[in-house]
Amino acid sequence: MSRTRIPVVAGWFTEDAAEEDFRLLGTRCSACRSVHFPREDGRCRNPGCPGGELEEVPLSKRGTVWSCTDGRYRPPPPYVSDPEAPWTPYTLVAVELAAERMVVLGQAAPGVGVADLPVGSAVEVVPGVLDEGRASGVVRTTWHWRPVAATDGDAS
Repeated sequence: MSRTRIPVVAGWFTEDAAEEDFRLLGTRCSACRSVHFPREDGRCRNPGCPGGELEEVPLSKRGTVWSCTDGRYRPPPPYVSDPEAPWTPYTLVAVELAAERMVVLGQAAPGVGVADLPVGSAVEVVPGVLDEGRASGVVRTTWHWRPVAATDGDAS
């Protein structure tokens, strides 16, 4: 059976990009230059902004770990989880994007745990999978954060 790939939330990240080109997508206000994620399709969320046009912008690919924690229990509905499959713990990461001056949440890449993500360490955003829907053939895609080796450049 062929698998259909569907983003968890359409328009929040580049869907068909190669891993090196994968980015989260935000919006920037033309008046105050504030950047928003998740993207905003209405008005600028900056309360001091006189109002401007919002344009889609790719966010920084790299950032620094602001905080992280692990999820060691199966969350209740509406989270999608196969009750027949064994539960796999995951790591949730808060990443500061310095250029945009914001913190973005996301899961760590598979196999990356809290011990791999000390506060202040560099990470990069990569394409990920939230759920593989074996019975339905639907793969729900998302983004993940993974550590960047110190020799791979800075966090900007």
